[in-house]
Amino acid sequence: MANIKSQIKRNKQNEKRRLRNKAVKSSLKTAIRKFNEAAATGDGELATTLLRDASRKLDKAVSKGVIHKNQAANRKSAISKRLASAA
Repeated sequence: MANIKSQIKRNKQNEKRRLRNKAVKSSLKTAIRKFNEAAATGDGELATTLLRDASRKLDKAVSKGVIHKNQAANRKSAISKRLASAA
């Protein structure tokens, strides 16, 4: 356990950020999984709305610094390809 005041504060900040990052990543995975399920069943209209939702969540994760912008771009590209191939 840290004795230095600034390190105690830093530990609290890191824990708070870790929990926030974990929540954002979890919601990202859920959004992408829901999209994949809709694309697999062939429901194009639902898949399109879920694609938009997943893309929005990816962009928000980038703006919050949870994931890198290139990772978000790769994921968005992959899910849009999946939608195009399913349609």
